[in-house]
Amino acid sequence: MKTIGYAAQSTTTPLAPWAFDRRELRGNDVQMQIQYCGVCHSDLHQARNDWGWSSYPVVPGHEIVGVVTAVGPDVKKFKEGDRVAVGCMVDSCQHCDQCDKGEEQLCRHGNTQTYNGKDRITGEPTYGGYSRDLVVREEFVLRMPDGLDMAKAAPLLCAGITTWSPLKTWGVKEGSRVGVIGLGGLGHMAVKLAVGLGAHVVVLSRTADKEADAKELGAHELLVSSDKAAMKAAANSLDLIIDTVPVKHDLNPYMTLLDIDGTLVIVGQLGPMEEMSTLPLLMARRRVSGSPIGGIRETQEMLDFCAEKNILPDVEMIRMDEINHAFDRMEKSDVRYRFVIDMATLEAPAA
Repeated sequence: MKTIGYAAQSTTTPLAPWAFDRRELRGNDVQMQIQYCGVCHSDLHQARNDWGWSSYPVVPGHEIVGVVTAVGPDVKKFKEGDRVAVGCMVDSCQHCDQCDKGEEQLCRHGNTQTYNGKDRITGEPTYGGYSRDLVVREEFVLRMPDGLDMAKAAPLLCAGITTWSPLKTWGVKEGSRVGVIGLGGLGHMAVKLAVGLGAHVVVLSRTADKEADAKELGAHELLVSSDKAAMKAAANSLDLIIDTVPVKHDLNPYMTLLDIDGTLVIVGQLGPMEEMSTLPLLMARRRVSGSPIGGIRETQEMLDFCAEKNILPDVEMIRMDEINHAFDRMEKSDVRYRFVIDMATLEAPAA
């Protein structure tokens, strides 16, 4: 199937229109027309090969919502016209212990990423949501709940599930005490979801200038991490800290905020961190952990929860041809809090 999208052809070239082929539908495939696609920090890293494993051309995008346009003969759950969504993965082995538990993101054989991955059957590269059409295995297609605004919902497929999964894994509920480091695309979703679950939510920031934003999102307070007296007074006050900062940074100032058996979960930075003292870990049985996205079942649970509670990301809609400028702004944290591409603005490349 011929389709069009925006691709990075190398580490140094900007995203530009590109025509390419999607595979023909297999028996268990769903074909969708993409209506909206969120812009994730990972898209920028992959387009510029910041992590060292990009394979070009790269068509980014793994926060995808749209409408089913065709289904394979074996598809049971979806039909033409259904509102659907696709997140960060499009396949897994489906038979290991993790897949059997609904934890496809932890597949023993590696899940297939929505873009910059390899098809499990043919080995051809996968291309993401900065495009007109997508073909996905049925098991990795999500149902968009009625009432959830598709124009705003796309970032739930990465930023939403990335923060929802640790909240559920560590049992956040009414009365839990949750800290959130960073108030960007991931952080603002962590705040909204934790508040929706009934937690007392504290935003941790180096300065006080985000206090109004934090409270507008539902946070109960903002703690200035550079204020040593305030940090000391807040010792042992949190059960869980979700760290959304996407660059190398120091965890030491945050560890004593955790109560006994508390956990700091890293969901932002992928790579080296500053050297850390083990003293606060040993003295109060605290933990540092990491968490990727969630599985398909957990992602559907998150979408249904957001529809029930009317939780949506704060987004800025852009045209497809504004993506390179959006990348530049994203590097400067000049977005509140997530860009979403209106894919109706995608035009075919010149012949």
